[in-house]
Amino acid sequence: MTLNIQIAVDCANPHELADWWAETLDWAVEPQDEDFIRSMIGQGFATEEETTLHHGKLVWRAGAAIRPPHELDAASPERRILFQTVPEEKTVKNRVHWDVRLAGADKDAVRKALEARGASFLWTASQGPHSWHTMADPEGNEFCIS
Repeated sequence: MTLNIQIAVDCANPHELADWWAETLDWAVEPQDEDFIRSMIGQGFATEEETTLHHGKLVWRAGAAIRPPHELDAASPERRILFQTVPEEKTVKNRVHWDVRLAGADKDAVRKALEARGASFLWTASQGPHSWHTMADPEGNEFCIS
């Protein structure tokens, strides 16, 4: 059996965070179907308040997703990260985080580039010959780069 995975990330600004992570991972923001959204509103299944404009397009306010570009057309993508709104702010360390593998890129240069785009450096750690930087995205979600 082959299983696919979706990781859901609680956040305040799902569209901005999806844009940030799509650029960071070289993934793509999943397009939303404006005609479908209008249809749901027209049929009474949704309200205008449940939508917003993002980059000039009508989208669901509560969420945005990213996936690898070659999986954009897949009905059931193998990997997907969903950013969804929650009412509370992040208050404690994440119980789950992801490691961004740099595929040979210099981790200090990547760190500086991510900081320039709104990430925060938290600490550097090592185990044996392997070292990594722990960072936080613009909403404070921890991740490591190595």
